[in-house]
Amino acid sequence: MKRGGKGGKTKMRKTHRRELLRIARRRQRDVLCDVMLSAQQCETWLTLDELAKLTHYPPASISAQLRHLRKAEFGGYEVEKRQRATGKVLRGEDFGTVWEYQLRRAIRRKVASVRARGAGRKVLTQTVAR
Repeated sequence: MKRGGKGGKTKMRKTHRRELLRIARRRQRDVLCDVMLSAQQCETWLTLDELAKLTHYPPASISAQLRHLRKAEFGGYEVEKRQRATGKVLRGEDFGTVWEYQLRRAIRRKVASVRARGAGRKVLTQTVAR
């Protein structure tokens, strides 16, 4: 009985390496979520530029991931946004409005309500901040 030879080992090695990379690589959304929750514990607000420097991801991509974190399927977090005070403006951000963000965990609960004209029950979701 012949063994697979060199070709079989190479394929298995590539498959194994792919599995290791998939396990080791974290999603950008997960990294951003961890950074934002850590900042929230310290009661710190971060701008897109500060998040870009911390995570090494571009600001436009971070903004998109913050939008995703609001969705129920990605955690349903409450993303708060406010204008940064003028005295705290960083170098390179001294033009226009600078926004800073903070992430909060939100409790999502289902509320059942009865429709007026007998078509059954309608389930709504409400977000309650912690």
